[in-house]
Amino acid sequence: MYFWLKVVHILAMTVWFSGLFFLPRLFVARHRREIDADPTYWNPVTNTLFFRLMTPAALITITAGGLLIAWNPAGAWLVLKLVVVAAAVLLHLYFGLLLYELGHDRDHHGPTFYRVIGWVPLLLLLLIAAVTGAKPLTLGNLPAPPSGVPEVEERVPGLEEGGELPPLELPGS
Repeated sequence: MYFWLKVVHILAMTVWFSGLFFLPRLFVARHRREIDADPTYWNPVTNTLFFRLMTPAALITITAGGLLIAWNPAGAWLVLKLVVVAAAVLLHLYFGLLLYELGHDRDHHGPTFYRVIGWVPLLLLLLIAAVTGAKPLTLGNLPAPPSGVPEVEERVPGLEEGGELPPLELPGS
């Protein structure tokens, strides 16, 4: 089961990042006077990409990743990976904001901005791959969580199963 969960996580991440790569290219194409720039063509294509492919893939990626963490907690490298994933989520949300503004003809940026920001997903993906691939070479493991509920004797010293509580001694009495 763990293996298949990891497969789902990687496949969903591939779809999500493919959308993060492609959406800025559509933003650039909108500035050219081609069929891509026609709102009757451009708006449905970008909305379909963002809302029907990228966002569900992002949610599946994050959910599967959370389940993988719960199933098999990893070392301290995971904290760095989660920071990079949070940056990818913020980029996804920013692309959604840009999509909304472009859909309402409020373009505050030129094609050069979209060309430059189109490289950010690649940098994030390379960081995720590097951190994940080098995990044995990074920091050690995180401290283990407490293992279960302690026995009665450990919780209250001097108390046996079914026994009486020892008398309470107050300081100065």
